[in-house]
Amino acid sequence: MIRYALTRLALLLLGLLVASALIFAALRVLPGDVAQLIAGINASPEQIQAIRENLGLDQPLIAQYGSWLAGILSGDLGTSQLTGTPVIDELVEKSEVTLPLGVLAMTIALIIALPFGVLSALRRGRPDGTALNVTAQTIAAVPVVWAGMMLVVLFAVWWGWLPAQGFPRAGWSDPVAAVRALLLPAITIGVVEGAMLMRFVRSATLQAVGQDYVRTAAAQGLTRTRALLRHGLPNVGLSIITVLGLQVAGIIVGAVVIEQLFGLPGIGRMLVDDVSNRDLPKVQGELLVLTGLVLVIGFVVDLVHRVLDPRLREAE
Repeated sequence: MIRYALTRLALLLLGLLVASALIFAALRVLPGDVAQLIAGINASPEQIQAIRENLGLDQPLIAQYGSWLAGILSGDLGTSQLTGTPVIDELVEKSEVTLPLGVLAMTIALIIALPFGVLSALRRGRPDGTALNVTAQTIAAVPVVWAGMMLVVLFAVWWGWLPAQGFPRAGWSDPVAAVRALLLPAITIGVVEGAMLMRFVRSATLQAVGQDYVRTAAAQGLTRTRALLRHGLPNVGLSIITVLGLQVAGIIVGAVVIEQLFGLPGIGRMLVDDVSNRDLPKVQGELLVLTGLVLVIGFVVDLVHRVLDPRLREAE
């Protein structure tokens, strides 16, 4: 197990290295010149060149990448070329919005997916089970932006229960207002992701119901539901853990869009603004952190799956 964990950790670090190179290279093909943006449209060529030299943009690309990579290894993601603020400080500040949003969205997705997915499988072939399955497939196909707009119309415009946009200036010092600001965007992401996850839960439950040990337990006097709950759910849980890693990636992507839609000052909205301003150090840091988060979650899910499933450990 330790050898497997070390191997997966090495692959994780290699993945981060490859991701950093791809991010750095991809951002260099974006149009525009950040030195021109900082200097203004009336700046002389000499002024623009001086800014480029000050920012290190006149150095060869390999030297710029090496400098950035060395900073990452020392815990420094760089400094914003426009504001001079350390990238890590802004990421920490914005994560106070994005991380709670992601946790709340995932919680809502699980609350929807687990009970309704199991119920849909147990009621397969019946009107209520069919209705649940069709509803999940329909919601899963809905674009998250459209779902957010519809929920804003219902909860903010018509009923006035929740704010449509923004985050309180006081932040988490006013927890009630902060949670109310995040609730509607979290519901938007959670409902769509929950519908997708519900389909996986339904498939895993149907597979577990057909296993011999569940049928044997039912033949010994247990109802099919009790046999599934007692003997089948552990195997269902193993399948769901694997899918959760993919769901986290969906929630991260959804947060970028949703933060723009709901005017939340999180990492996703900051990323879009920095791409528009061509603030390369910030964009590099933000993309690397988001990519690293997905890779780390996949690493943790893989290890948890291996710990909980003895068949994988026996195969080593």
